[in-house]
Amino acid sequence: AYTTLAERKVVAHIQNRWGPSRVGPFGIWQPLCDGLKFIFKEDLTPPYVYKPLYLLAPVLSLTVALTSIAVIPIGPWVTIGSVHTPLQIADVNIGLLIILGLTSIGVYGIALAGWSSNNKWALLGGIRSAAQIVSYEIPAAIAINTVILLTGTLSMQGIIRAQGWAPWNWFLFDNPFTFIAFFIFFVALLAEGNRTPFDLPEAESELVAGAFTEYSGLRWSLFMLAEYAAMFVVSSVAVALWLGGWMRPFP
Repeated sequence: AYTTLAERKVVAHIQNRWGPSRVGPFGIWQPLCDGLKFIFKEDLTPPYVYKPLYLLAPVLSLTVALTSIAVIPIGPWVTIGSVHTPLQIADVNIGLLIILGLTSIGVYGIALAGWSSNNKWALLGGIRSAAQIVSYEIPAAIAINTVILLTGTLSMQGIIRAQGWAPWNWFLFDNPFTFIAFFIFFVALLAEGNRTPFDLPEAESELVAGAFTEYSGLRWSLFMLAEYAAMFVVSSVAVALWLGGWMRPFP
């Protein structure tokens, strides 16, 4: 919720909007107000939608995005008493493969939302959004392969341990090939997270809202939550793969 606030505060200054700047101290109540608004807002279901997939699409998008977080390391190892554990839900040896697989499933949520809405504008929005996400997954996977080849592992913790704790030992600065791979992944990251200039799914410049045209209330907010969860996942992958040395304990 507060990653949305961080972005909206910037937009609020550009567009002279009061909410994210003045609702509570420093605008910190804005996400709470948004959540309450979407919970109590009337959730309309158009009469001619294909209801099973129409209801499944937002849940599918959010589920795969949140599940991916399970293998994301969010910090260094922590010792409390005799317990020594990483700040990560599950350290599996195919962590990167799980992330790539789950994020690729997320495209089904947008595609099914457009198709099941029985609206030609939503269908066109879903198709172009799916095409964008699938297209940028290819360079993202190729960029990730550079780090996999250097480390010889798909484990997120293994990739972090392959980097030194000093910044000049991180893969971003290690050699020019990993730097170029990071730049490619960063562009793909913007497309995966639907950030400008790749914000095609919602199509903010149009009179309709792309694949989400027929959604309102809580179901629409599930798509937005899935979008920011996916953005967190791919951003965390970029940090762990190219800047992961900071997660190692100091020598």
